Amino acid sequence: MAKKILIVEDEAQDQEIIKLSLIKHGYEDLIFASTGEEGIVKARSEKPDLVLVDTKLPDMEGFEVCRQIKKSEGLTAKIIVYTGCIDAVDVTKARLAGADDYEVKTEDFGKLLSAVKKLIFKREGGGGGKRVGGKVGE
Repeated sequence: MAKKILIVEDEAQDQEIIKLSLIKHGYEDLIFASTGEEGIVKARSEKPDLVLVDTKLPDMEGFEVCRQIKKSEGLTAKIIVYTGCIDAVDVTKARLAGADDYEVKTEDFGKLLSAVKKLIFKREGGGGGKRVGGKVGE
């Protein structure tokens, strides 16, 4: 069964790169939001399996988007919070917001794609435990 992924990203170029990367790896049921509020609304209405949230959005931080989605009744989506600002890495803040993982956005989005694969695999019943070592820990 295809997994539905919501991408909350305000930069059109980054949306396109993420979209192409995900499609290339077989993820085709993609939904996009350009603001935090739009992401929260779409998460509640579309009920995705996985949500990718940028930390820097025009209306709110991605951590708040993560918090709001995690406390929404009936939503069980895994959430990856990511950033393009290396010095903005805040694993503790991501963990407290309820993120399942936290990644730094690279030019090729390779680390983000690896995190997507891992969480989709875990959601399908494979693997166990949370990521550690610079990622959201146990």
